[in-house]
Amino acid sequence: MKIQQNKSLKTYNTFGIAATAKFFCEINSLTDLEQALQLDQYPEKFILSGGSNILITKDIEALVLHINLKGKKVLETYENKVLVKIMAGENWHQMVLWTLEHGFGGLENLSLIPGNTGTSPIQNIGAYGVELKDTFESCEAMEISTQHIKRFTKSDCKFGYRDSFFKNEGKGKYIITSVNFSLSKKNHRLNTSYGAIEAELEKQHIENPMIQDVSNAVIKIRQSKLPDPAKLGNSGSFFKNPVVSKLEFDTFTKDHPNAPFYKASENTYKIPAGWLIEQCGFKGKRYGDAGIHENQALVLVNHGNATGAEILNLAQTIIENVGGKFGLAITPEVNII
Repeated sequence: MKIQQNKSLKTYNTFGIAATAKFFCEINSLTDLEQALQLDQYPEKFILSGGSNILITKDIEALVLHINLKGKKVLETYENKVLVKIMAGENWHQMVLWTLEHGFGGLENLSLIPGNTGTSPIQNIGAYGVELKDTFESCEAMEISTQHIKRFTKSDCKFGYRDSFFKNEGKGKYIITSVNFSLSKKNHRLNTSYGAIEAELEKQHIENPMIQDVSNAVIKIRQSKLPDPAKLGNSGSFFKNPVVSKLEFDTFTKDHPNAPFYKASENTYKIPAGWLIEQCGFKGKRYGDAGIHENQALVLVNHGNATGAEILNLAQTIIENVGGKFGLAITPEVNII
């Protein structure tokens, strides 16, 4: 385990922000993690995974622990389901492709989401009508203060919309080291009704889709809407979709009858933040090197040399404009550092 100094983090965050870590350490095993957390000469430690859900607005004056734990395996097999264990440093999309190659269903709608597996429960990542909690069985995490490993069940994680125990009372207390998923082996329950999946399958003349077909459709849709972080810095969806009550929804639709929406529960509705931002005229706009993607207003982008502070200022401007025009509050989905 080697401690590096003044390490550039530009290639460790998908926004491509040119920030520096005062100290940096690659974590390749649980032993590495345990030992690194015991380094008292570095009292402040910052946990970095795939860097896909953060906006770094300043240099990090701490010891950055880059979680690079690798491994994928089948733990248990049943007649119609399988339990798999994925280590935290595994790339999410490559992991999803691995499950599909083995004929395991459940994660196909979550294809091409950037980031690593270990951070997926923190955000309860989701896309196209599916959330991580739908297939989540448990995860293991190291308690930072004691270096003990603790198992968290689905109920322990208190999953909500882009929310979990790890973003609230557990924030800063645990480092997720592995995640277990319960996936189907046959009789897969496909979810194709959300977004443009059905239209994409129809375009490909697929009447009886398999899990791989759904994944391919999702990949095609995402590639048409979302920029590749390797080519244009971004963190995917920057904002959460606001969820409103029935009363708020009735008031909103009375003033904006053509607005799209999704029913989130019996008494709540989800309004697409991308639509709200687009209606405010931000889609495709550029302010220096900070901008809004031309195909998806929900995505903020770094055209090359934008600072994290410039991206954040743009986000705050968008929040203020949406609030002023629609009376709705949108909040960042990404973590602001």
